[in-house]
Amino acid sequence: MKQIQDIDIKGKKVLCRFDFNVPLDDDLHITDDRRIKAALPTINYALDEDARVIIISHLGRPGGKKVAGLSLAPVAKRLSRLLGKDVALAKDCVGDDVEKLIDGMEPRCVIMLENLRFHKEEAENDDEFARKLAGYADVYVDDAFGNAHRTHASNVGITKFAKVSCAGFLMKRELNYFSSTLEDPLRPFVAIIGGSKVSGKLEALANLIRKVDKMIIGGGMAFTFLKAMGYEVGTSLVEDDLLHTARRGIKIAKENGVKLYFPVDCVIAEKADSKAVTKIVPIQEIDPNWMGLDIGPATIALFREALSDAKTIMWNGPMGVFEIDAFSMGTFSLVHAIAQSHALTIVGGGDTDVAVHRAGESEYITYISTGGGASLELLEGKKLPAVEALNKAAKKMK
Repeated sequence: MKQIQDIDIKGKKVLCRFDFNVPLDDDLHITDDRRIKAALPTINYALDEDARVIIISHLGRPGGKKVAGLSLAPVAKRLSRLLGKDVALAKDCVGDDVEKLIDGMEPRCVIMLENLRFHKEEAENDDEFARKLAGYADVYVDDAFGNAHRTHASNVGITKFAKVSCAGFLMKRELNYFSSTLEDPLRPFVAIIGGSKVSGKLEALANLIRKVDKMIIGGGMAFTFLKAMGYEVGTSLVEDDLLHTARRGIKIAKENGVKLYFPVDCVIAEKADSKAVTKIVPIQEIDPNWMGLDIGPATIALFREALSDAKTIMWNGPMGVFEIDAFSMGTFSLVHAIAQSHALTIVGGGDTDVAVHRAGESEYITYISTGGGASLELLEGKKLPAVEALNKAAKKMK
């Protein structure tokens, strides 16, 4: 694919697709602006080239309808502050008013179009909607890695109609980290897979188990494996229809010489509640009426030891219900262990990203992805639709 620095954007209108799907509180204040900050290198590069920058993004899932609480107004306000210049917000992302606003742009001017998902045509990858967006600019830049696993009009369809299409700095950086790590990692290569369900990470597990030297499995998904191995797991989250798959995964790991690590003790309670009574028990002693909600201290020590000689660590998914303090120790301890390692460390977005920042260790992680879903699909060995669209557009430009 072409990158933004490969394209002449001097003084041109540049349409940038970012992933500004940021969390908002009840008062519509942004609670985490990391995705906005991640876009700054691409925006500033375009401004340095005297470009006219037109920003498009989505926020939430309004279902093709205009929802006041999902306006990009808070994003435009925060971006204005970060750039130190006014970012005007259009009332819509298509239409005559948008065209007039764009036509009146001066060099080094930035405007943001309203939420793309206020139009159902965005998620439907509608050609006419994509054609309208493409017509606003001379160059289209996709820097929305967090949305790269979607086939939408603003990141896939648009490349068919844009005069020139390329990737922004964030998109390229994300792809470089994942591709280089998965294709030629420094070894020992350790993958840590957590989260609630095996089903959500099944393809990632199947792909990684043939690439890594060690795999650590924690979180709710560990109980499906533990039950498959014959342990009593009480009322812990288990996907009974995947027990056979779990056994097969263990068999494949053994055949490939991959060392698997599972919890040896856990924090249990009758329910996932901050006021619940908790116990720390060996895996063999889980009460039939209680559930596992975090890894225990012996497991933390085991996982630390497994990471001690790692040269590459890739992590996706927490070790427990870390949103509740009583069940957060396992996840935060693992964050600290990874941060203190001498390995190249990559965190795959989503809840894991939140845990790293809550633990205050983000500056000690080599790379934190901005896209949970997109990064997971890369771990699964899949091709991302938006990336394929950029590659196809590059071939067309030659």
